[in-house]
Amino acid sequence: MPRFPSGVATPASIIDALKAAAGLRPGTRASFAWGRCVRGTYVPSDQAREITKSRSFTKPSRVLARFSLDDGNPAAANTELLLRGFSFRLGSDGQRSDIFTQSAPVHFARTLDQMLAFLAARILGPDGEPDWEKVEAFSASNPETLHQADYIAAHPLPASLAGTTYWGVHAFPATNSKGETRFIKFKVMPVGEEGRQTANETTAKPPDLLHGDIDSRIVARDIRFSVMALLDRPGDPVMDVTIRWPDENAREALRLGTIVVTGVETNDVCDDAVFNPANLAEGIGRPPDEMFAARCAAYAISQTRRR
Repeated sequence: MPRFPSGVATPASIIDALKAAAGLRPGTRASFAWGRCVRGTYVPSDQAREITKSRSFTKPSRVLARFSLDDGNPAAANTELLLRGFSFRLGSDGQRSDIFTQSAPVHFARTLDQMLAFLAARILGPDGEPDWEKVEAFSASNPETLHQADYIAAHPLPASLAGTTYWGVHAFPATNSKGETRFIKFKVMPVGEEGRQTANETTAKPPDLLHGDIDSRIVARDIRFSVMALLDRPGDPVMDVTIRWPDENAREALRLGTIVVTGVETNDVCDDAVFNPANLAEGIGRPPDEMFAARCAAYAISQTRRR
């Protein structure tokens, strides 16, 4: 079991801590271990150029994407409180961008050291459970680490991965052809889902049924997402991924384009593609927060270890 020295967190130690806290086997993904690799197309909106000159967002392209659950047990029977993920790659010809979104608009830690301490408090004991007194003590002294869990608990997940709204927790500097730069957050919204799911249908499904739902919707050409850019305002926090921008749900958003999922790929295709959040085509810059830099390094390390 890895050690967790205070104040010396590294991307490599975070990977070890993620696996230890989740009880994952060597060779598996450190997070979002269960997944479904898919392909599709992206068509930009007429508005995309107002925000960015990035060819990955302003030109039509093929899409490689992965739906995922933040759980290491593919046989999990209850996914109701699990974080969902949707990662996608847009663009071609050296102008690719890899975007990572999830079903909650905030991360559970502000800094790498805080993330390591959060995970260390949740390491499983011999009984297969963490020390809940230790968890509660950490949460009391780090209340911002509860924001993600509170959001998940207050927002029941829809029955389908294809009906889920996904958020980017980082603030990306986007530059258009006029040289104007502003921060944006990505929000990926399902198209045509309003009113589709009744209260009885919102019970989350186990992974095998989520798989089947994705497959049947692909056959029906029934998976579409609007890729939205939430636009910043003066004073918005861009360094803290545990808090949302003020009035984020009601603020101005611009549709960058539409993703249509058209087929399923083997998991090896997504693994071989080497998704990395550091892959951003010119016109979309790297977020300035500490967690994004750590995430870029951690993805590269994790991919190397899995191979």
